[in-house]
Amino acid sequence: MTITPDTKNWTWVLERPCPECGFAAGAGSRDEVPALLRANAEAWRAYFAQNDPEHVRMRPDPDKWSPLEYACHVRDCNKIYSLRVGLMLEEDDPQYPNWDQDSTAVEDKYNEQDPDTVIAELIDTTEQVATRFASVSADQWKRTGHRGDGSDFTVESLARYFAHDPIHHLWDVTGKRHDS
Repeated sequence: MTITPDTKNWTWVLERPCPECGFAAGAGSRDEVPALLRANAEAWRAYFAQNDPEHVRMRPDPDKWSPLEYACHVRDCNKIYSLRVGLMLEEDDPQYPNWDQDSTAVEDKYNEQDPDTVIAELIDTTEQVATRFASVSADQWKRTGHRGDGSDFTVESLARYFAHDPIHHLWDVTGKRHDS
C-alpha cells in the first residue's frame, strides 16, 4: 500500500511545541542544533541496533512508514537541508529546488534498502548537516532562502525547523516524546 503524502506545512513548529513529539523548535539556542541532530542520529543507531532487519521493515499500519522508511527519509532530509543551507550561505536569497519526499520513497524503494547501510548513511549525513550548521558565523544566521511553497526562512529558522524533522520521525518510530 502506498502511503498518503503528507501535505501539511509544518512551519508552525517554529511558533509552538509540536503536540505529537513534544519538540519546541522555537526554544533553546540555535547553537544547540548540531548537538540535537547528533544526539538524534545516535538514538536512531541505538534503535536499529536493538531491532532485527525484519522488524525495522514492518509497517505498524498499512498507511504508516516502517522504521526503515523513516530512517531513509531522515538520511535524505539531511542531504536536502545541507544543500539548502549551502545555497543560503553561498547565494543571495535563493529559491530551493523542490523535493518530492513521497516520490523519492517509492522510487528509491526505501523499505528494500539495507538497514545497516541506511543507518551508516544517516549517521554520516547527520554529521555533514550538523557540521554545516556549526560552521555558520554570527552574521550568516540571518541570510534568507525560500521554499517552493512560499515559505521563507533565515538560516536560523531553517536550522530550528529542520531539527524538528528527525526528532519527530524518531517519535513516529519509538513513541518517545522529546520532552519526556
